[in-house]
Amino acid sequence: MTSKKLVNTVAGCADDALAGLVACNPSLQLLHGHRVALRSDLDSLKGRVALLSGGGSGHEPAHAGFIGKGMLTGVIAGAVFTSPAVGSILAAIRAVAQVGTVGTLLIVKNYTGDRLNFGLAREQAQAEGIPVEMVVIGDDSAFTVLKKAGRRGLCGTVLIHKVAGALAEAGVGLEEITKRVSAVAQAMGTLGVSLSSCSAPGSRPTFELAADEVELGLGIHGEAGVRRIKMASADEIVTLMLDHMTASSNVSHVPVRAGSSVVLMVNNLGGLSFLELGIIADAAVRALEGRGVKIARALVGTFMSALEMPGISLTLLLVDEPLLKLIDAETTASAWPNVAKVPVTGRKRSRAAPAEPLEASVSTTEGGLTSKRVVLVLERVCATLLGLEDRLNALDRAAGDGDCGTTHSRAARAIQGWLKEGPPPASPTQLLSKLSLLLLEKMGGSSGALYGLFLTAAAQPLKAKTDLPAWSAAMDAGLEAMQKYGKAAPGDRTMLDSLWAAGQELQAWKSPGANLFQVLTKAVQSAEAAAEATKNMEAGAGRASYISSARLDQPDPGAVAAAAVLRAILEALQSQGV
Repeated sequence: MTSKKLVNTVAGCADDALAGLVACNPSLQLLHGHRVALRSDLDSLKGRVALLSGGGSGHEPAHAGFIGKGMLTGVIAGAVFTSPAVGSILAAIRAVAQVGTVGTLLIVKNYTGDRLNFGLAREQAQAEGIPVEMVVIGDDSAFTVLKKAGRRGLCGTVLIHKVAGALAEAGVGLEEITKRVSAVAQAMGTLGVSLSSCSAPGSRPTFELAADEVELGLGIHGEAGVRRIKMASADEIVTLMLDHMTASSNVSHVPVRAGSSVVLMVNNLGGLSFLELGIIADAAVRALEGRGVKIARALVGTFMSALEMPGISLTLLLVDEPLLKLIDAETTASAWPNVAKVPVTGRKRSRAAPAEPLEASVSTTEGGLTSKRVVLVLERVCATLLGLEDRLNALDRAAGDGDCGTTHSRAARAIQGWLKEGPPPASPTQLLSKLSLLLLEKMGGSSGALYGLFLTAAAQPLKAKTDLPAWSAAMDAGLEAMQKYGKAAPGDRTMLDSLWAAGQELQAWKSPGANLFQVLTKAVQSAEAAAEATKNMEAGAGRASYISSARLDQPDPGAVAAAAVLRAILEALQSQGV
């Protein structure tokens, strides 16, 4: 079965994609009758060297995204993963020659089809008297033993576009540019890894991987790599990649060692999430700096993809200051990132957090006993939430992103870790305030924010008194804050339904002679009934409000969790005979 693609036709997808880029970028033009994109200010290049590159489509933003002042003059695109036609390459060479350029450099990735077609076009152009040179880029560091075909051209080619573009913009001649970029190309290496394959429009995936496998050392056309490895953490995979691409026993290695200065490219092969890309970038920076390598610049993003392949490639380019100036030179190419022109290594990456306000001293006459009770209550709450993780996640999948249980478990583990650091505050105000900060920082999601708001507001009435009426007032204050900022109301099918029902029962604490356990027991029972009743409610707030109510036939997970917390508090207090 072929994979789904948002295309008009399989045959026309490369033309449509290039046309879309040009349509949205006034600095580009199409060469009529050819799959060629050129700078729209071509006439301004008179007397300078033109730079042409290209190859198969499917590597976006390469290659057309790197057209612009300070980078490429134009590109020639083939069909998906297919070398461009000789006639189109020759037409592009003629087009740039006609505006008075003093020569053309063809920047070609090392694939047989590209070498043949660009090479043939070059021979024909030279026969017409047009000065044309060609550099073939092979930066692949996957192969420990080189075959006759040599190293494949991968993402490092984009760095060659940048260096050559800066030289051309500075007015350097064709022979000198060719010589200098050829030398730069020898000082870099690239290695890719992928979680699965990709599929060209109209085709099936090019290879299959088991759930616990990762493909190492693959190219950019969906072809398999040099070996398969077991799935591992990002840190482990990055370490394996760097070991492979820098090992001196690997004939295609890049000679990076302690003391080297490099440009690092972390390239998304097309289908990796930005979340994972950031994790890989962090792992690569830490691993390189741990080896004593200085990272002069770091480029993170999508530069040369393989359609929707969920993977990354790492490129290392050895640099000195003159080469860095070329990397830093200005360009108008739309896909080149706005990179800070300062080294990555050696920069301070964090600042001290502001000191927390000093807490007022609290009487500790019964602090030990009170702290012990608090610990027992919190431990019961944590155990309850950890035991509910799977059920809450299952309930949340019907109307959310399925992480309600995970979020509450994260809060429980954070509280458990906090309790290990020392006894909790004896003051109810300080206790609720500390728990608020902890949940805001560690729990995450809207639940963390709502609980944090609730506890922050609830702490205020307890500053003056800690009797039962004060605890009822604390509940009122917490509920008011939740409604003010969360915009939910009772009956909206949220966690507020459980807490609101409990709060109404706790009003009885404001009456003289109220019994702690009788009122609290009724409050818990009301909260549990309210949580169960949410399955018959139409969601009026939160993520569930975007889902058809016909699908919501289970109780709200937040309401269930809130009721469970109240039940755990009651049972913990009863077990202590408070």
